[in-house]
Amino acid sequence: MRKLSLFIATSLDGYIAKPNDDLSFLKSVEKEGEDYGYADFMATIDTLIIGRKTYDYVLKEIGSSHYDNGQRDVYIITRSKRPSVGKTTFYTGNLTELVRRLKSESGKNIYCDGGAEIINELLKNDLIDEFIISVIPILLGDGTRLFKDGRPEQQLELLNVKTFDTGLTQLHYKRAKK
Repeated sequence: MRKLSLFIATSLDGYIAKPNDDLSFLKSVEKEGEDYGYADFMATIDTLIIGRKTYDYVLKEIGSSHYDNGQRDVYIITRSKRPSVGKTTFYTGNLTELVRRLKSESGKNIYCDGGAEIINELLKNDLIDEFIISVIPILLGDGTRLFKDGRPEQQLELLNVKTFDTGLTQLHYKRAKK
C-alpha cells in the first residue's frame, strides 16, 4: 500500500503561513544549492494533494510546473469546479475517499503539501503516514496553524533529525504502529 507523506515547513511557533496566506518567511532560509532534501523526496512520489490556496500561491510565485511536470498526478482540493489541466485535477469530492482510493492503487507514494484544512482533515481520519516538518527559526506570532485543535491523538516515531546552517531543523516522523 502506498503511503501519504506530509513535507512542509512551519515557524517555530507552529504557523505555516502569516496572516493573508503570506509565505514570505520561508525565504529567510533560502540558500543557493540547498533544497533541504526536497528533490530526493519528490523522487519517491508520483501523486500530490494540495489545497487550492497553497496551489494558487505556488502558481503565482513559481509556476504550475512546480507541481505538474507531466509525470505526476496532481489533485487540487477545492470547493469550486474547474476543468482539469494536464495531469492536474481540481477535486471537489470527499478527500478521505480520494486518499483511501489513491493509497490502494499501485504507484509511488503520495505527497500532501498543505494547506492546514487539508492536513487536519487527513489527520482526523488517520491518513498521514509520514511527517517531514522543517522548522524555520522564526516566531511569527499569528497566521495559519499547522495543527488545529479537535483531532484525535496520534503517536509518532522519530526517524531522523537534520540541522542546517541556515538554522532550519528538519524532523522526520512516521505514524507509530498501533
